[in-house]
Amino acid sequence: MSVFSAEWLDLREPYDAAARNRTVLEAVAAAFKDRFAITVADLGCGTGSTLRAIASHLPGRQTWRLYDNNLGLLTRPTEQPPGAHVHRIALDLARDLELALDGPVDLVTASALLDLVSDVWVDRLAVEAATRRLPVYAALIYDGRVTFSPPDPLDARVIAAVNRHQLTDKGFGPALGPSAAPFAMKRFQRVGYTVSAGRSDWEFAPTDREIQMQLLAGWAQAAQAVGVVPLSRVQDWLARRRDLVGAGRSTLRVGHMDFFAWPMTTL
Repeated sequence: MSVFSAEWLDLREPYDAAARNRTVLEAVAAAFKDRFAITVADLGCGTGSTLRAIASHLPGRQTWRLYDNNLGLLTRPTEQPPGAHVHRIALDLARDLELALDGPVDLVTASALLDLVSDVWVDRLAVEAATRRLPVYAALIYDGRVTFSPPDPLDARVIAAVNRHQLTDKGFGPALGPSAAPFAMKRFQRVGYTVSAGRSDWEFAPTDREIQMQLLAGWAQAAQAVGVVPLSRVQDWLARRRDLVGAGRSTLRVGHMDFFAWPMTTL
């Protein structure tokens, strides 16, 4: 489920928070504006960044059930909003998704998750959520768009290899990768949901050196694993891009999508 380190999640959290689509988040807030209390099931919670990002948009009395299979992340002390009742639960979502949705739940959330799962798993999520009439807020779904400035002649080939690697099994079966957001939205619409969606791109300035360096290294590793670009060319590309970051000359945009799906007869 969580395939990322706590250090990486900490590094990306402020960029995630800045990237979340405000229109989609406003739709979530509007859906619950007349509620006094809310119970949220957060799937693939990591260190709890979704809670910290959206708690201020929800009713004041909150209960959160944070689900992940990474005990190191679940037990890690992290800041949480005052007054929120938080339950951290170890669960294999690939096998036991239905358990996460059972019981009193008003909203299901998932951040940076749907591009890692399979089409079969998304179908399960849509059907199980619809059966329970549960709204779903899914954010920061990678969609394959990456823009570098200044450009490099090998950028497109490397990112194409990265996007191919995104389709490999991340523990849920063959992953949807960049097609996850449109696929999931169609599935929710098919089971009677209305969907509000918008872009939530990461935008990195020349001063955002650390996260750019980490992304470049990860992308180079993914491209090498796929094997469609010669290793020497990937290594040369990584060296050139690192030089630009180190010189304070690199900007980067990474495409993501957010959506809020709600059953039309409930909210």
